[in-house]
Amino acid sequence: MTASYEVRGQVAVITLNNPPVNGLGYETRKATAEGIERANNDAAVKAIVLTGAGKAFSGGADIREFGSPKALAEPNLLSLIKVVENSGKPVVAAIHSVCMGGGLELALGCHYRVVAPGTQVALPEVKLGLVPGAGGTQRLPRVLGVEVALNMIVKGDPVKSEQLAALPGQKLFDQLAEGDVLEAALAYAQQVADVRPLPLVRNLKARHPEGDAYFQFARNTVKAMAKNFPAPARCVDCVEQATKTRNIDDGLAYEREAFISLMMTPECKALRHAFFAERAASKIPDVPEDTPQRKIEQVAVIGAGTMGGGISMNFLNAGIPVTILETKQEALDRGIATIRKNYEAQVKKGKLKQDKYEQRMALLTTTLDYADIKNADLVIEAVFEELGVKEKVFTTLDEVMKPGAILASNTSTLDVDKIAGFTKRPQDVVGMHFFSPANVMKLLEVVRGAKTGKDVLATVMSLAKKIKKTAVVSGVCDGFIGNRMIEQYSRQAGFLLEEGATPQQVDKAVEKFGFAMGPFRMGDLAGNDIGWAIRKRRYQEKPDMRYSKTADLLCEMGRYGQKTGAGWYDYVPGKRDAIPSSVVNEMIEKHRAELGITPRKISDEEIVHRLVYSLVNEGAKIVEEGIASKASDVDMVYLTGYGFPLHRGGPMNYADTQGLFNVVQTMKRFAKNPHDDASFWEPAPLLARLAAEGKSFN
Repeated sequence: MTASYEVRGQVAVITLNNPPVNGLGYETRKATAEGIERANNDAAVKAIVLTGAGKAFSGGADIREFGSPKALAEPNLLSLIKVVENSGKPVVAAIHSVCMGGGLELALGCHYRVVAPGTQVALPEVKLGLVPGAGGTQRLPRVLGVEVALNMIVKGDPVKSEQLAALPGQKLFDQLAEGDVLEAALAYAQQVADVRPLPLVRNLKARHPEGDAYFQFARNTVKAMAKNFPAPARCVDCVEQATKTRNIDDGLAYEREAFISLMMTPECKALRHAFFAERAASKIPDVPEDTPQRKIEQVAVIGAGTMGGGISMNFLNAGIPVTILETKQEALDRGIATIRKNYEAQVKKGKLKQDKYEQRMALLTTTLDYADIKNADLVIEAVFEELGVKEKVFTTLDEVMKPGAILASNTSTLDVDKIAGFTKRPQDVVGMHFFSPANVMKLLEVVRGAKTGKDVLATVMSLAKKIKKTAVVSGVCDGFIGNRMIEQYSRQAGFLLEEGATPQQVDKAVEKFGFAMGPFRMGDLAGNDIGWAIRKRRYQEKPDMRYSKTADLLCEMGRYGQKTGAGWYDYVPGKRDAIPSSVVNEMIEKHRAELGITPRKISDEEIVHRLVYSLVNEGAKIVEEGIASKASDVDMVYLTGYGFPLHRGGPMNYADTQGLFNVVQTMKRFAKNPHDDASFWEPAPLLARLAAEGKSFN
């Protein structure tokens, strides 16, 4: 994890070599600075080329050093860039593949830049709640112009090098390489070896002809787009500073101050938590990274409904052939028509090219016969959520599928071990719980049965990355991680109605907290009859578990949600706007009177904490039971599948920020409420233990 040094003719080549993306860790920074000094001290060397080994120039900071003393140890990145700028011999950056964050800032410190076409260029720090911290906001506007640079900085998304190289007047790249970028950079270094003075980005000017108006417009825009995050607005401030300071060092100091102050904000901590949690989710404690994987070259999906069609699109998008199986031709035809409609909408919006659409559809075949899917490497069942139906499907799959095929169920609540028991190959059975709409939602709950093979888990987790899902492993329990927790959240929402709240008050409180949608709007969207079916099962299996009857009364009125034009809210045909319903409010008031409850004024704070802490307490039980291997997995489920606000970092992270001692104290108060479920508010053993020890989940 360092940088190598070699001399080719009169040019010294320093190669960053810190896999996987040449992160600028301490050893790499130190070796690079030493290489620059060595080249300057060698009379035979006339120029220096700086490049990266493998599949990146540099992806920026080494995330393995985040929060450690090494991250700030000298030479830090600012010091290294100063070493490069102060080199007495020209430094040419040979940029390829990936040039992001600190990697781009380092390249901007070089005297010249030669780039390979197709290179992904970005300053993505805003996605971690930060501004670039090593001169990005000061140097990029000087080479790309203020508006282009600011757009890149506040969005943080990668842009292809050839797009940037084609901009009129750009000074970011001196040459777009044809062929090998290192060879091009070596040739360029020889051309400029004797050119003096050495050009420096810091000496260029950053100007905007209508600066005050433009920056005010930019502030208004980012405020509307990122209201819960302070970093985008600080990016605007920093770029504006680049246009106003006479001395770039003043701008660099301003940027650094912004970087350090943002580092301490809860939003930044939440985004960094989510960043690491997503990477940690792919690591399964007892499944080594070198576990052999099965080949997945052909996928079959059972069921052409909403879920089956959405699941199929994920694999088609990744270039994997799919066969959809149905029992009736009409169902197949409807399913294929929906897939076409979804793709055509993307084409119409310019998000998908016509030829790509045609390529994806060419990978799709359909059948009514199980014999036609027998050679698939993976089959995913997406049929009706009833154990008897699943039994028929898996018994048939066991008979027809080739040995070694992975048999997956898209069940959202049912026992994967029972499903595996319908086959003679339980080691091949796994849960793959996609979230609706399956072609859009990022979350994939991978449900590990008692006998699921480690190679099956490794294969499915790797495949999830290929189809661009965030996969989280769950053990077997009713509802797995996400739906098990949401049941407690929904129970609390019901109790709040009985005690005096309205559906719109509850929804507005949690939406103000940052949820994409409150529990009652969510119920209307998903279908209130789904929850009703689960409660009916609960009344038989867990007669002691208390629920508000308001949701049952709603369903008895036929108000299932948007699909029936009425649920907790009223809906106008063709629109999704939730209109408060006097009928529903009357039903709640009547039910409240029958229970003998005098309604009370409930604060938004109580609503939020009852709902969120119900998730926290159930999440703690899930971690303690080993259903989730770590608290951050619970956070990833809620951030990517349930609309939990990203700037809060997930329910477990939010509890950490509040202090687990305070969370437990609040729960004890809730337990004293005679209309709530006191037994539920008994803190989970893990939560109680961590609070007593002054520790946190993460």
